Amino acid sequence: MKNFRLLFICSFSLIAFGMSAQTFEEVSEIIYNKCGVCHRDGEIGPMAFTNYEEVKSWSATIKRVTEERYMPPWQPDPSYSRFQGESFLTDDEIKMIGDWVDNGSPQGNPAREAEYPEFPEGSALGEPDLVLSMAQAHVHKGNNEDEYRWFVLPTGLTEDKVVKAVEFRAGNRQIVHHALVFEDTNGIARAQDALTPEYGYEGFGSFAGDDSDNIELLMAKQFQGYAPGSQATIYPDGIGQILKAGADIAVQLHYAPWAKDESDLSTVNIFFADDTEEIERSLQSHIMVPLPGVLVNRQFFILPEEEFEFHGIWEVPRDLSLVAIAPHMHLLGKNWTVYLENPDGTIENLIRIPEWDFNWQGSYFFNEYKVAPAGSKVHAFATYDNTSDNPNNPNNPPQFMSWGERTEDEMYYLPILFTDYKEGDELISFGNSTTAVAELDPESKGQLFPVSPNPVNDKLFLEFQLDKGLPISIQIIDQQGRLVRVVRDNVFHQKGLHALNVQTNTLDNGAYYIRLIGNDVFHTTSFVKVD
Repeated sequence: MKNFRLLFICSFSLIAFGMSAQTFEEVSEIIYNKCGVCHRDGEIGPMAFTNYEEVKSWSATIKRVTEERYMPPWQPDPSYSRFQGESFLTDDEIKMIGDWVDNGSPQGNPAREAEYPEFPEGSALGEPDLVLSMAQAHVHKGNNEDEYRWFVLPTGLTEDKVVKAVEFRAGNRQIVHHALVFEDTNGIARAQDALTPEYGYEGFGSFAGDDSDNIELLMAKQFQGYAPGSQATIYPDGIGQILKAGADIAVQLHYAPWAKDESDLSTVNIFFADDTEEIERSLQSHIMVPLPGVLVNRQFFILPEEEFEFHGIWEVPRDLSLVAIAPHMHLLGKNWTVYLENPDGTIENLIRIPEWDFNWQGSYFFNEYKVAPAGSKVHAFATYDNTSDNPNNPNNPPQFMSWGERTEDEMYYLPILFTDYKEGDELISFGNSTTAVAELDPESKGQLFPVSPNPVNDKLFLEFQLDKGLPISIQIIDQQGRLVRVVRDNVFHQKGLHALNVQTNTLDNGAYYIRLIGNDVFHTTSFVKVD
C-alpha cells in the first residue's frame, strides 16, 4: 500500500513537471511554499511574495537567483544525502519558474492559484514550556557591516530537564541572519559578558571570547540554531536532550549588514518532554576538531596562496544512531564532504556541501537514523582556499592561517548529534520529512493514512498529507473519548507528505483513535495496542 502510494505520487510529479509553466497558477505552488517562509512581512526576505503582483514585480530577479541556486539558501547537495526541512528547488521547479518568466509572467486564473500557507504569528511548534528573552534590546549599528554578538540567557532551572525542541525566535528578522545556541554550565559566557559595560559582547568564535585559543571550550552542548527559512525540529519520540539545572543558554547572533540602526529583542523557546512520553535515550554530541589523532594528513594550518583539503576521522566507539550534523568553517572554507565507513567497508553518505557559504551555515537533521556500528569511521574532508583568488579571504595578501576564533582565523569544526543505537532504528523515519510541493495527490485536501503496524506494540508509523502549510495537532484518543496523549500540539507543517514514529509503549492494551486537526482539517484513523 505504502509503495503504491509513493509510486502514484512520484508518477503525478513527473507528469506535472513534464509541462512548462505558462501562468502563475502553476508557479504559485513553488513560490508560496518554498519562498514564502522568508519573503513575507516581518521576515528576513527584503520583499514579500504573498500574491501575484508582488511576485511578478520581481520575476526576472527570481529567475536569475533560482537558476544560480543562490535562492532559496540550502547548502547540502540533495543528490548526496537528504534532510528534514529541505528548502532547495529541483531542476524541474527551477525550469518551471524560468519558463513562466520567459513567457511574460502571466497570471492565468487567480482562482486556481495555490493556497498561501497559514504561517503562525508566534511559535511554529506551539506553546513553549520555557521562554528566554534577551534582557534588553540590542541596537545593531547601520554601518553596513556584519556583527557577531553573544547574549547570555539564564534558564533559572532548579532541576535537569529533558528538551524536545529549542526554537530561536528572531525579534527583528530583517537583521538577524543566523543564531547558534549553546548550553553553558560553568558560567563562562556570563563572566565574559561582565567584562564589558554594554549588554552582550562581541564574538566570532565560541562564547569563551575571541581571544581564547582553547579548542576544548568549543565542546559545549549545542542545541538547534536558527537560519532564515529554517524550522525548529522536534526530536523523535522517546529521545531528548538534557538541559542541566542552573545552566545558562549562550546565544551567538549574526546581524547582517544594514544601512540604518535597527533594534533586536530575540527570544529562545524551549519545549520539554511531558509525562505521557517515556524518554528511553538521550541525545549526545561529538565534535570533530583538529585535536591530536583527528586530522590524519596534516596539522591544521594553511599556507599563503595554498588550497588544501584536510581529512579527519572519528572512530565510532559503540553502536550509535546519528541524528544531525552541522559543518562549520570560516571565510576560507570552500567545501565539506562527510561519509560513514562501516566495518564491512560499505559507505553511508552523511553530507556534502560543494560550495561553502559562511552566511548560510546551519544544522541539518537527517530524515532517518544513520546507523553507525561500533568501529565505523566518520571521514570528514574540508577544503580551504587561502589564495588571492578567494574573494572572501580576510587578508590581502594572504597570510599564514591556523586555528582560532577571530574573524581572520580559521576552523575545522564538525558537531555530530547522535543517540545510542536501539534495534529497529534502521526502520525509523522522522517527522517533517516532506515531499516536493507538487508531489501530491491532486484530488486530496489532506489525508491521514492508516497506521502500521496494526495491531501495534511499542511504536507505530504514521503518515499524513497536507494540501497547504498550516499548524496541526495530532492526538491519541481512547474508546471512551478521553485524550490520552498529544503527539503534536499546533505545530506548523509545510504542504506535503509527512511521516513520523509515535511511541505507544506507555498505552494500555485496547483500541485507540488518532486525530489530525487543523484549520478546515479533521481526519481520524484507528489502531489497536497489544503487548
